[in-house]
Amino acid sequence: MRQILVPAVMLTLIITVLTGLVYPLAVTGLSRVLFPHQANGSLITVNGKIAGSALIGQKFTKPGYFHGRPSAAGDGYDAANSGGTNLGPTNQALINRVADDIKKFRLENPTYTGPIPADLLTTSASGLDPDISPASAFAQVDRVAKARGVPPETIRQTAERHVEGRQFGIFGEPRVNVLALNLDLDKTVPAAR
Repeated sequence: MRQILVPAVMLTLIITVLTGLVYPLAVTGLSRVLFPHQANGSLITVNGKIAGSALIGQKFTKPGYFHGRPSAAGDGYDAANSGGTNLGPTNQALINRVADDIKKFRLENPTYTGPIPADLLTTSASGLDPDISPASAFAQVDRVAKARGVPPETIRQTAERHVEGRQFGIFGEPRVNVLALNLDLDKTVPAAR
């Protein structure tokens, strides 16, 4: 019995140390050397201060900023509460929230008359999506331009510069990172005082 038990316990300990300690430390160390920006959370800094992560959305509510997708993660983009609502299309709570978001969007963007892009009304699966579609960005141009006191074309050009294409040309959809766009606006088109 001992001839079987001792090697089994030793093998378990060795595998545990290798897969639970050595491998994770090696992968973490390599990633920090080869991909330091990504390994440290893709943090965006402005004047030496962390403004946020390129991977996690933030709640922008002022009219001079582009707004992201609605978040189902706590009180807006709370990573500790990440997750979708799992509400079905016939759920009255979802219907009411979307109806309220439509009213809010129309009040905030009175000059926009087209159909509201779906990603401005629906939450992502994680509730933390940092990106919106180009259509969602362009739908907000007039509001942002008015709040910043500049022509809409100036804001539209800034938004167009931030449109990222499909990854490797085939994966995903074109998108705009809201934090990066708003930080660029603060740098190039300061808000009217």
